[in-house]
Amino acid sequence: MGEASVSLEPGILVDREAFAKARAELGAGFQRILGYFREDGIKSVSAIEAAMRAKNAAGLIIPAHTLKGEARQFGAAPLAELAERIETMGRDCVETRDTPEDVLEDVVALRPLFTQTLALLEREAGPAPVRRSAAGFGRRTSPANIIG
Repeated sequence: MGEASVSLEPGILVDREAFAKARAELGAGFQRILGYFREDGIKSVSAIEAAMRAKNAAGLIIPAHTLKGEARQFGAAPLAELAERIETMGRDCVETRDTPEDVLEDVVALRPLFTQTLALLEREAGPAPVRRSAAGFGRRTSPANIIG
């Protein structure tokens, strides 16, 4: 399969048009959904690595499938394709009752690719809006809440 070579070049890790479309469609919810992608992606990558260590082909399938779909939503085709390969190989191993040694290279390449892709998506998305806690209807203002 060869070494996974990736670049932080946005056109390579993330399709700008797909990213812009997702951003427009998600509107104000974009940052929240990107946060879910971060959380789910970290969990999925960890679950895939744990399944690989346990030589559990079935354990590769669902987290790889989840990561694949979420990556596609943001236009992160290389990450989606890698997750799809892991998912497919996991399914093949389950069907043939084999262990997933052949997917090891892809699993090893997954975390760095996820990390680079997430960093790029977050950089392109810009800073998350800052929520301000303010006294308002139904909120009591106490001296501890007042900044002088």
